[in-house]
Amino acid sequence: MQIPLKSMLLLLLPFASFAQKTVLPGNPDVNTARLKPGKSLFTIYYVKGETWTKKGIFTNEITVSGNELKFVADYKDENEKWFRKRTSITDAKTLSPVSYKSEGLKNSLDLNFGNTVTGKYHYLNGDKDKQITIKPTGKFVDFNVAEILFTALPLDVGYKAVIPEFYYGDSPDSVLSNYIIKDVKSYVQRSPKTGNHESWLVSVLEESSGAVYTYIIDKKDHRIWQREMPVGGGTTEICVNEELDYQPIESKFNKEENLKKLENGNSVIVGTAFARDHGRGVTVVNINKAQYAPKGTVVSILPNSAYIEEWKEVNRKIKKGKKLPEVPIDPNVAACIKKTTIYDDKGHFEFTNLMPGEYILFTSFGYTHRYSYQYYAGTSYLMHPSGAVLSSNANYKSANAATGVTAEIESKVTIRKDGDKVDVNLKDVR
Repeated sequence: MQIPLKSMLLLLLPFASFAQKTVLPGNPDVNTARLKPGKSLFTIYYVKGETWTKKGIFTNEITVSGNELKFVADYKDENEKWFRKRTSITDAKTLSPVSYKSEGLKNSLDLNFGNTVTGKYHYLNGDKDKQITIKPTGKFVDFNVAEILFTALPLDVGYKAVIPEFYYGDSPDSVLSNYIIKDVKSYVQRSPKTGNHESWLVSVLEESSGAVYTYIIDKKDHRIWQREMPVGGGTTEICVNEELDYQPIESKFNKEENLKKLENGNSVIVGTAFARDHGRGVTVVNINKAQYAPKGTVVSILPNSAYIEEWKEVNRKIKKGKKLPEVPIDPNVAACIKKTTIYDDKGHFEFTNLMPGEYILFTSFGYTHRYSYQYYAGTSYLMHPSGAVLSSNANYKSANAATGVTAEIESKVTIRKDGDKVDVNLKDVR
């Protein structure tokens, strides 16, 4: 007997309803151990077609104190002319809402959650505060916390859930709506800093607006890598995680300590910067071997440190692997570079007021590499009258040439005790 399609749908309906469960704070699916305290930074882009326009940034920060979890979402536009800061307090184990505060340029909103939600709308233009009293018809999650609740769920292929959310808008009668997790699939997220990450691609329907959000959530550490949402007119807002916790260099750079090394000592370094040409190949005979750095050439000095050495080594390995971009140097390093200039035509320079320690000296200058060389100019033959070749000799001629090159010089120098005078040669040997 063939079962009618309508009857089949009625038979399947209970199973479909069961699969799409309702998840409230305290539900066994909510595992707050997946939430790691700390701050995340996201860059906000508006994307239309192939055009990405940066619109601003926001940070998410989780802190846990006792039985309370505090979640702060702080938004700022690209020109820092607009901001919105949302602070939620929840139960640390269940994510049951305790309080919510929203702060902006024109108003603020304070809510305290319980069987009755109370609070006030405060207008910064001086208008009278609006008192709020609402009795929701059911349990819910604070909408501001919904994103981190998604990451606390046991996501898997095909996972579905309905998550009631509280959002205070213009009408107190419509404060409850649903986030509906429609679909979960496996995905590989490519980070420009840390490579590939096995992730979940999570499709979430915001019932009140009909908007569909797409989240990329890491399978291992449960972080949100990216969030996409439509903003109208064919434009999509894409928020990208900037990986604040990406710290491939363990050593820290101490700006104050390094500045002291350059200013509080009694030692000096004097030196000569030059290039020494030894030519390229055995056929080259150099004409001008010593090429001094021209007068006015900048010579720089930087105190060496564990941070600098580790930064160099990390980037050396990255270059060798050819998969990830190099790690940028701490911007404070630039403030600890002291500069002087070559003061004569013999490449001489001086640094004073240095403390004992190891330093890196570096400079760059252009010069003309002049040389003479021999080249093959054909073969001469001794011929027999019969036309047979009796012997042959290769013929070479000499010529002079010149080419413009740049000397890139870096050298380490150690001052052993205060008051020492160290004489160094900065040379580029070719």
